[in-house]
Amino acid sequence: MMKSKADEEDYWNSSKCNAFTFDDEDDDFSRLKEQAVNSIRQLVEEDNDEDDVEKVSWSGEPVGSISWSVRETAASNKRTDREPAFPKIHTDMATITKSTSGYSLSSLFKGKTKGANLQSFTESFNDSSVRLYSPELRKPKSEFKDYISDWSPEETVQRIQQGKVVSLEKFRSLQDKLLLLDFAVSAHDGNVITAVLIYLKRTLCKDVLFRELESRQTALRHFIHYLTETRDQLLLLELLGALGRMEDMSLLQYKEHLSITDENKRRDFLKGCLRLPFSPEDLAHVQDHYTLLERQIIIEATDGQAERGGKVEIFQKFPRKASILNMPLVTTLYYCCFYHYTESEGTYSSPANIRQTFRISEKQYFVTALAARAKLKAWFDVDTLFTSRNWLGFTRKKSPLSFQRVVDILQKNSAPTQVLQEYVGLVDDADLRISLAQKHKCHDIVINTYRDLKDRQLLLGYRGKVERGSAEERKINELLNNSQIRWKN
Repeated sequence: MMKSKADEEDYWNSSKCNAFTFDDEDDDFSRLKEQAVNSIRQLVEEDNDEDDVEKVSWSGEPVGSISWSVRETAASNKRTDREPAFPKIHTDMATITKSTSGYSLSSLFKGKTKGANLQSFTESFNDSSVRLYSPELRKPKSEFKDYISDWSPEETVQRIQQGKVVSLEKFRSLQDKLLLLDFAVSAHDGNVITAVLIYLKRTLCKDVLFRELESRQTALRHFIHYLTETRDQLLLLELLGALGRMEDMSLLQYKEHLSITDENKRRDFLKGCLRLPFSPEDLAHVQDHYTLLERQIIIEATDGQAERGGKVEIFQKFPRKASILNMPLVTTLYYCCFYHYTESEGTYSSPANIRQTFRISEKQYFVTALAARAKLKAWFDVDTLFTSRNWLGFTRKKSPLSFQRVVDILQKNSAPTQVLQEYVGLVDDADLRISLAQKHKCHDIVINTYRDLKDRQLLLGYRGKVERGSAEERKINELLNNSQIRWKN
């Protein structure tokens, strides 16, 4: 039976098995897909709505504010410092609240955090707050000992040499401390020895420390040097006294006079040092120092008053430039030869008295007196220094110095040619005498030397060096015309 076209279409449309069409949206798969999309859309829209709501923490501070960020950062650092190698992972879901999370479902879809900071989904897992911890390996025994300070004395010395931080407080017994010192000495490192000695100085009584150092000479020398550099004079004096080194102790105490500025107090201090157990040679030095300072104080007071009075001519012509106090012995002798040369030997300021009191050698006295009198242009006094008499009463020039040195001293003090010529002529070596005479223009010395050498050619050559028409040229001509001289050339 043939059906109409309308019945045929109604039949097919009312069938339980519907035909597949691309436009059909009533199938179960489409409905499931639509439900899933709608659910996700609701979540996204709900999350977007929540973005507009201000969230607060348990303390009432807005999440994402500056104060909340600072507090959260500090708390995170504190948790990180306290976490052990195997951190405990809390699984209590009640403690994980939405307000404390920096991420939301919408953020994962949008690729950003709630704070609007652009961050990828992968970077979110790289953050320290969501980082997964892996178990740490056991640390080496050597590093473990760094934390508990479990080192032997030898290892401690090695660590000090390496520049590592160590604590010596664990070495409490005397045996451990001495072992530490012995290993430091064996290392031949002065810095290590000094570091250990500082610790022993702080933790041991002086008697024990001095007794143990006496048998360890290397450590003892380092300790003495350390006390000297730190200027711990009291402890150093006690150490030297305990070791029986009385001379060293006396010299150390004597050096304290350098810190005394007042001359009277320094004199009294030096007088007290005379009772210390010096060696004979050192005691003589201290005695001379005390005597010299005492004499300088007297001379300074007398000359200062004379200079202020204005009645002594030499102080008016040559005013003093500095005080004589605390000056060396040679300077004091020069001062007295300059200002008090003619005084009698009985006075404190007499050069002869000073020479005798302090046992000054003839050569030292001669050089000092010559320089002082030449400075004053007192040529008569200079000449007197060289004059000596023999047992027959004859006088002659004599000097503890070479006459070449005498000429140099006189020339530095601007001595006139007549004075220089007298002492240049006393030089024994002919070549040296000619050289000095030509240097200082002592023509008579050169002419007489060539005459004594009977060298006519040298005399002719020197005639061209003197001034024409001068007395020197006339003298040369007379010698050349003298028939009694037998010239060798």
